[in-house]
Amino acid sequence: MKLEYHILSSLCVLIISYISYTSCLNLPNHHHHSKHNPPCTFFIFGDSILDVGNNNYINTSTLDQANFWPYGINFLPVPTGRFSDGRLISDFIAERAHLPLIPPYLQPGLHQFSHGVNFASAGAGALVETFRHSVIDLHMQVRNYKEVAKWYKDKYGDVKARKILRNGVYLFSIGTNDYMSLYLTNSTLSTIYTKPQYVSMVITNITSVVTEIYKIGGRKFGFLNVPAIGCAPSLRLIANANGECLKDVVTYTNLHNEAIFQALQQLTNKLPGFKFSLYDFYTSTLQRIKHPSKYGYKEAKTACCGTGKYRGVLSCGGKRIVKQYELCKNIDEHLFWDSIHFTQKTYMQIANEMWNNTNYVHASHGSYTIKDLFYLR
Repeated sequence: MKLEYHILSSLCVLIISYISYTSCLNLPNHHHHSKHNPPCTFFIFGDSILDVGNNNYINTSTLDQANFWPYGINFLPVPTGRFSDGRLISDFIAERAHLPLIPPYLQPGLHQFSHGVNFASAGAGALVETFRHSVIDLHMQVRNYKEVAKWYKDKYGDVKARKILRNGVYLFSIGTNDYMSLYLTNSTLSTIYTKPQYVSMVITNITSVVTEIYKIGGRKFGFLNVPAIGCAPSLRLIANANGECLKDVVTYTNLHNEAIFQALQQLTNKLPGFKFSLYDFYTSTLQRIKHPSKYGYKEAKTACCGTGKYRGVLSCGGKRIVKQYELCKNIDEHLFWDSIHFTQKTYMQIANEMWNNTNYVHASHGSYTIKDLFYLR
């Protein structure tokens, strides 16, 4: 049965990829660069916000997997491992860039990476210690990327491979689990480090990874800062009976989001040709939590799938520690899909904002939109 699932899942991805395939060579060139560009590549790093199924293939618990119903109920015939009812932000961005679905690095039978690859792992953090031994941490994701970079060199030669990697877009969503893990595990790190010290460690790990990729050839980087995760159903459940946001997590989040912006500006000054897009995931999600009807939602506190108050227990699918779960009748009315993650509707809205340069994209010296990064050569 497990083998049949993997075969069917891979087949569905291949079919959708074939139908949606159009080379990035056909993208309009708004920056007056050469018309004879190598194909666009899209490399994706991070956590469950962007994981399209890597955790299906590692030795972990179902807490860090989503390859069971009702996950993906609004997408392919079988769950793919995406933590949502359907597609994720990176899927919608790939569609906007006329790319096929970008496959998970660990997908069985994946032997070529012509359009890029997804390295993200649900539960991953910038720190190796975050959910250690259960996820693919950010540093391991970059080691996997180095293997892919070697594949390009073997296939195309050093010069063309470097050009392809240079024209690639590198998307990151990382940091959320570094802060959530302090409250969801028995971690003692919050007693060892002050909040600014801990945030500094997270940021340093992110920038070191980005610098590694830059040295290999990457130049165009997209980032989502940490969302308003302190207001997620699972964290509301921890906070108190009144359903307020977990204030300590909010403090960490605010420190992180200010620091990542400053760090990216510093990299712009330090690394020639470094370009970045930074999406304010925090403000975007907080606005939806505060004003759900403005964005087409009826419910922004209670998840669609789960159990307990606010459906804040991560039990969606009945294959985790708590087996009991409920499923809402109208998914699109909900901001949150499960106790931590958002619905496909939310991810589609966010991808559109990232692409179209809304108020949630930082406009500063050296920053771009995701759309800009795909067009730039």
